[in-house]
Amino acid sequence: MDVKPPRSRLPMRARLATTVGSAAATVSRLAGKGDGSVIGGIIGLRLQPDLLSLLAAGRRVVLVTGTNGKTTTTRLITAALGALGQEIASNIYGANMEAGLASALSRAPHATLAVLETDEKYIPAMVKATSPRVVVLLNLSRDQMDRAAEIWLLARRWREALADAPGCRVVANADDPLVAWAAGAARQVTWVAAGQRWRDDSWCCPHCGAHLERDGDDWSCRECANRRPPVSWVLTGDQVIDPTGRERPLELALPGRANRANAVVALAVADVFGVNITRALRELRAVTSVAGRYTQVTRRGCDIRLLLAKNPAGWLEALDVLAPPPVPVLLSVNAQGPDGRDTSWLWDVDYRRLRDRAVLVGGERRLDLAVRLEADEVPFRLVNDIDEAVDLAGAASANLEVLANYTAFQQYRAVLGRAL
Repeated sequence: MDVKPPRSRLPMRARLATTVGSAAATVSRLAGKGDGSVIGGIIGLRLQPDLLSLLAAGRRVVLVTGTNGKTTTTRLITAALGALGQEIASNIYGANMEAGLASALSRAPHATLAVLETDEKYIPAMVKATSPRVVVLLNLSRDQMDRAAEIWLLARRWREALADAPGCRVVANADDPLVAWAAGAARQVTWVAAGQRWRDDSWCCPHCGAHLERDGDDWSCRECANRRPPVSWVLTGDQVIDPTGRERPLELALPGRANRANAVVALAVADVFGVNITRALRELRAVTSVAGRYTQVTRRGCDIRLLLAKNPAGWLEALDVLAPPPVPVLLSVNAQGPDGRDTSWLWDVDYRRLRDRAVLVGGERRLDLAVRLEADEVPFRLVNDIDEAVDLAGAASANLEVLANYTAFQQYRAVLGRAL
């Protein structure tokens, strides 16, 4: 059956909205104001408030959400579904609210598939607007508390939205109790053992509030029947075990356990769409960077690698994939709107592992980070910009690891240029 949603099927006003929005996005790009992935959607939605629903009609939509890993998992799912040989609409650069989703769909009016990263707070509204075939739930932990709801409230909203979406399959991380509880109300769930390194936000049962018992990745409530559900997909070391029990090596180009977990989730989604696992794995192994992350670039004779981490859970994973000493590391933190204004989360990160290497500290809130490092007795040196860090690192090493939160990461990408 032809499920393509050609532009001609849209109402005249909606076609006008997408045309005007596309023109605005082009002007934004030409003016150097960004990639246009938000402004086009904003204008389109103002002209046609239900534009997202109209654009999503007739497509098989995958929504991807969670505190960490959304952008990477979206990229990996898009790669895995590429084995189907169909055009796929996706917001691969992370514009993950309503305007970003509308813009992504507008750019690919004839795509039969859409893989859309979605902000945690917007999942209920986006489930209603897009009638997704699959919703992916990765994890829930504290992040941007000045703008986001408390994570238990987010989990409750997810649960209510998924209970009202009977045609949707949920692919969920069974190792995160909040995610498992939220997904438990859905009619169809594929459970993935993706792991949960950061557990400080999930020691209590989201159903009754009692303390959770933990034994490795397994968890259960002391007071009620809530417990870790049986899983179909398992990550073990560098291997994935599929629902038939077959074990395969992942062999990803992307580093770290978190990315291996993201890849297993992507395989579970690909399986829903009937993609052969061997073919999906081949596509995943070809992904070498995601929106500039992990790619290396040379500047002033120094090889630089950019890593993104936005909250304690993300920093825990990112610190694990740093190149070993004596390679120096630049840590950079801003506190702009997209980052969250509150930097108190820095005190939840254990920086003691950095004591044996050269540490540089940058970003608009470098003094906040400096105080935190002093408390962990980590020697450091303040820098004003990436070039100062490169010059200092180059004097001791030909490499530099850069670990930055969201807007600091984007600022460094802009300086380092198109190579990223």
